[in-house]
Amino acid sequence: EDAVKRIVRYLIGTRDKGLYFGTDSSLNLEAYADADFAGLWGVEEPNDATCVKSRTGYLIRLGGCPLVWKSKLQTLIAVSIMEAEYIALSMCMRELLPLKRLLKEIDNVFKFDLEGALAKLTVFEDNALAVQLATMPKMKPRSKHIALHYHFFREHIARGEVDVKHV
Repeated sequence: EDAVKRIVRYLIGTRDKGLYFGTDSSLNLEAYADADFAGLWGVEEPNDATCVKSRTGYLIRLGGCPLVWKSKLQTLIAVSIMEAEYIALSMCMRELLPLKRLLKEIDNVFKFDLEGALAKLTVFEDNALAVQLATMPKMKPRSKHIALHYHFFREHIARGEVDVKHV
């Protein structure tokens, strides 16, 4: 009941807010993922396990307008910068792929002509090794320590649905 009241207050208070899509902008869906490896190390209590966790940040845009953005501590402790970046890439994909399905459903109803924009998503990642690990056809033994639940998006890359680029 309190949650519903909060949502209604939010909607009333943000009636004049929205996303602006210019007439010349294409409705491409793109994402940017990044990680801060062990970002709190040495800043806070050294014996606290959360101090060695990395932080994930990502931004998902449609037609240049931000739709989703998040900054969150990773649940696993990454042992390398590449692993932290790969986890950030995976967390971004967990948000991006359902958003693509939702936009396809909306397009089927309202006919926004998004089919071309949703044919191939682009994700930008600043770590070349994380991009290499995401796009290689077979896993290497040196990367088997990364939890399997972070590898789920590789099949979408292999099918050509998502393109991961180094920036």
